[in-house]
Amino acid sequence: MNYRSNLEKVLTEGHFVVTAEIGPPKGTDANKIREKAKLMKDSADAFNITDNQTAVVRLSSLAGSVILLHMDMEPIMQITCRDRNRIGLQSDVLGAAALGVRNMLCLTGDHQKFGNHPAAKGVFDVDSIQLLQIIKNMRDEGIFQSGDRLLSGKPYVFLGAAANPYADPFEFQVDRLRKKIDAGAEFIQTQSVYKIDKFSEWMDDVRAQGLDTKVHILAGITPLKSVKMTERMKFHVPGTDVPNSVYLRMKKASDPAKEGYAIAVETIHQLKKIKGIHGIHITALFWEEIIPLLVKDAGLHV
Repeated sequence: MNYRSNLEKVLTEGHFVVTAEIGPPKGTDANKIREKAKLMKDSADAFNITDNQTAVVRLSSLAGSVILLHMDMEPIMQITCRDRNRIGLQSDVLGAAALGVRNMLCLTGDHQKFGNHPAAKGVFDVDSIQLLQIIKNMRDEGIFQSGDRLLSGKPYVFLGAAANPYADPFEFQVDRLRKKIDAGAEFIQTQSVYKIDKFSEWMDDVRAQGLDTKVHILAGITPLKSVKMTERMKFHVPGTDVPNSVYLRMKKASDPAKEGYAIAVETIHQLKKIKGIHGIHITALFWEEIIPLLVKDAGLHV
């Protein structure tokens, strides 16, 4: 089989996959990406490069992805609808594909009011579901969203999207997942998992509708480093469900970082037992140095 990327290959072959996130710097220093990448190089199968996450201006995901390619590492380029219209989005897809990017994660994007330019105008010309369909049509049919034909090469890319099992209304989230699959999503990275029982309930619905056989699902893990971080995730990050049991463990811990790490390892072990989970996506915010040890301690073999 002619795989588009290593990520597609390892998922298709049935391996339990690890992806990890690299946040670009708020500046032009490419070494900030290289330093994080060197820490994680042997600990994941592919690496997300975020696209102005939380609506904060950073080095572009396209540039960050190319930096990884030069290090012989495989990027997953995140691309959001917040900052570009359909012209800019399609242009960036072509540019990234021309430079060798083979994985793209389509996101609607955090609202600009949460970032460092709250007065900026959000574009949101299309949403993530529409973007998936646009790129799929560019790749498979050779047509732009306008109906015009691509004339010199199609973007040969493996398409991903995000899913949030904790968003309200809860009962609509599997329907939204199905729409993303129908639009072209081939792999899914979920919101960070802390509340296992609710996540398991979502996966029960996913399996009941056979969606776990149509898409590769990677469960999100974000290790908690401090009580302050726990409170931010619990009270201020939309769509994240940190249960009281986890919050109390962090508050009572003599060493919150050690406790947060232990919770992450426990959560990964629990997620590995859930049928339909094909891997783990690790987002270690400003704590990237723990990823190699976390992968080892959780028995995630890359």
